[in-house]
Amino acid sequence: MAHLALSTARRWAKTPVALRVAVIYLVARVVTTAFLIIAASLSTSFSRFGAGAGLIDFILGWDAQWYWLVAENGYPTELPLTESGDVAENAWAFMPVFAYAAKGIGLLLGSWGAGALPLSLVAGYLACLALHRLLRDRVGNSGAMWAVVFFAAGPIAAMFQVGYAETLFLLLLFLALDATVRRRYAWLYILIPVMAFTRPGILAFALYLGLHGLLRWFRRRQDPLAGREIAHILALGALATVSGFAWQTIAGIVTGDPGAYLATELAWRQHWITGGVEGFIPFEGWIQASQFWFALWGMPQWCGPLVLALLVAGVSAALLFSPQVRAVGADLRLWSASYLLYLLAVFFPQSSTFRLLLPLSPLWGAVAVPRSRLWRIGILTACLVGQWFWIYHVYALGSTFWQVP
Repeated sequence: MAHLALSTARRWAKTPVALRVAVIYLVARVVTTAFLIIAASLSTSFSRFGAGAGLIDFILGWDAQWYWLVAENGYPTELPLTESGDVAENAWAFMPVFAYAAKGIGLLLGSWGAGALPLSLVAGYLACLALHRLLRDRVGNSGAMWAVVFFAAGPIAAMFQVGYAETLFLLLLFLALDATVRRRYAWLYILIPVMAFTRPGILAFALYLGLHGLLRWFRRRQDPLAGREIAHILALGALATVSGFAWQTIAGIVTGDPGAYLATELAWRQHWITGGVEGFIPFEGWIQASQFWFALWGMPQWCGPLVLALLVAGVSAALLFSPQVRAVGADLRLWSASYLLYLLAVFFPQSSTFRLLLPLSPLWGAVAVPRSRLWRIGILTACLVGQWFWIYHVYALGSTFWQVP
């Protein structure tokens, strides 16, 4: 028996990476599909999807409806207003790349949803391959493969199988990070603009490029920094910054309202803040949300900002000092810090918070560093439990404010 297990392990190790990742990804998708089918059977009339929910309803649910709307109707030239005169939720909050790519595929397959599903699935598989490539030189082949397992079967793995832009953005992001780490900067001139119009977050990449450039400058004696590389980093940082504000500019031109995009994003925050939202102030969202959630949980509001400060300090310490996190390399830690700072500056944490943490997926490499089989199986079990909890609440029971993916 031991000989058979050893022989199987050797054959698995000799199998091409693309095939191993495909097997892992396929098994993970089967598990997620089973969870979604069970959730559909448990959906009731109180759920957003109703008692007769099916997989198609979940694939086209929640934000997928907005991408579908964009693909079919484009973007409004006049911002819709609520009864109180505030800007209402509208399509400008959703970038065009995924919406129209799914439409293009859907023209061949019969519908937008039929295009969105394979786009998400294929992008997810390619993202797994890109993640393995990004991590293998840092945490080893075994660690990188386990990171792929955690990523493919993670708590938010339903995103691989619904009409959201997440997996496409992650694919582009992992490719961009890999190109940066390997100093193949020319690829970023293509990847950055496409990322910018796929999903918000390119400004975090602009910050990362700046930090990457500083790191290379300070290490130039050990790691020579050529003049053409400096030119690339500066140009790409400028490109990412301009791209990060391009969608706001386009929305302003089309609607005639320079604040159209920010007002649209703040429309979702109106549901959470009593008395309305006056305007966007960087970093205010997390403070407001910490007070909101602690009050909702029956605890003093002042505890919210205090716990938030402790959370920020704890995460910062982990990025700086944790041996496991340090193992993924300086660049991936700089990206993680950049993206977290971006979220802290612009986001109002609510039920979508966990989904918005997906761009931190390279940190699965840190989780996979310990070689203990018990540890890795334990993490995988926790991922699957978390995945079921997420799917059950946002799909089977999705009916209230904290059950939106």
